[in-house]
Amino acid sequence: MNGHLRRPASRVAVTAGALALLLGMSGTAIAATQHPAAPRPTTPAHHSTAAPDYDVAPPAGGPGTYVEQQLATNGESGFPNYRIPALTVTNSGDVLASYDGRPTAADSPGPNSILQRRSTDNGTTWGPQEVVAAGKTTTPIEGYSDPSYIVDRETGDIFNFHVKSYDAGFGGSRPGVDPADRGVIQADVSTSTDEGRTWTHRTITADVTADLDWRSRFAASGQGIQLKYGPHAGRLLQQYTIINGAGVFQAVSVYSDDHGTTWQVGEPVGTGMDENKTVELSDGRIMLNSRDSARSGYRKVAYSADGGVTYGRVTIDRELPDPTNNASIVRAYPNAPRGSAEARVLLFSNAASTTSRSNGTVRVSYDDGRTWPVSRVFQPGGMAYSTLATLPDGKVGLLYEPDSGYGGIRFATFDLDWLLNGG
Repeated sequence: MNGHLRRPASRVAVTAGALALLLGMSGTAIAATQHPAAPRPTTPAHHSTAAPDYDVAPPAGGPGTYVEQQLATNGESGFPNYRIPALTVTNSGDVLASYDGRPTAADSPGPNSILQRRSTDNGTTWGPQEVVAAGKTTTPIEGYSDPSYIVDRETGDIFNFHVKSYDAGFGGSRPGVDPADRGVIQADVSTSTDEGRTWTHRTITADVTADLDWRSRFAASGQGIQLKYGPHAGRLLQQYTIINGAGVFQAVSVYSDDHGTTWQVGEPVGTGMDENKTVELSDGRIMLNSRDSARSGYRKVAYSADGGVTYGRVTIDRELPDPTNNASIVRAYPNAPRGSAEARVLLFSNAASTTSRSNGTVRVSYDDGRTWPVSRVFQPGGMAYSTLATLPDGKVGLLYEPDSGYGGIRFATFDLDWLLNGG
């Protein structure tokens, strides 16, 4: 792809040396935060040895690499339409990509299935398409949509959050928490204790509905997080969008402090919210970064000081144009010590346009997301949802929807040299 590096006129080119300077350390020091991929077990095991996340490799000063391939093509492998990417890496280093298979091309309450493909070589090659949760196309229909992963690094368990729907989607759902109520959009989570090879399924609608006046809820697709710092270290955090009793779209964190045995819900935040993501900052606060259903043309941001239970005032980040779309935000160095320069480095991807789902762009922040001085376009044409994950080989994985969401599911890998140096 012929992406291009964009820099404010006041900034010099960001080379590998400049990155080290911005981080306040040498490239060697950055490399020390790397870790090798965990050894691959010969047989799947429950509650595997605790493992760190995966850090991005330091830049080497060359042009870098960007490589992509199609993972799901509309009309092939049994489904006329594929949408909604989710991406993660298991404790053993397998890359998992999940997405909707849509037999009618419709969102929930269509009879959709949650699908998955696996790579054991950092996304170079991929195994066959598998089913995490199978929709039912015959009456009475049943569907699953909008996957989001969390990997518990302490146990190795993997969670795939998604919608379960019968006759009502997000906009048409009514209040209620009865898992058999066909007029209520349900919150489901599938859990795997064997690296995503087999799954058990649970409906958690009642657990994540704090107010019975809420009439709808769904997990924001992509990937949730596990906290690293402070009193809530180890907490699993998945973002949801709700419609409250007054019909207002709000964001809320769903969390677990017992490795997914139970799930609790925090306090709703904002108005005009939508699909939202969180990232843990270098000081232990949580930044919430949200799609704006009020259509300001930019991202909305709020902060939590209590591990995602409550958030402060919502503001608009005018450095992050967005056409009312899903996006992704991650730490480049998730294993970095609290308060360190590496811990402040964030990566962000979205359709960087105020008007259309186009101009797929990845950005870098060196200051916990206060500013975004460097960006590079990876898809100048149509681009809808995207999600990022740091990979065992030090590159970044990017799963996205080309052609404004009408082109199936595509996977790319890139390194910091490609992102920073322009190629």
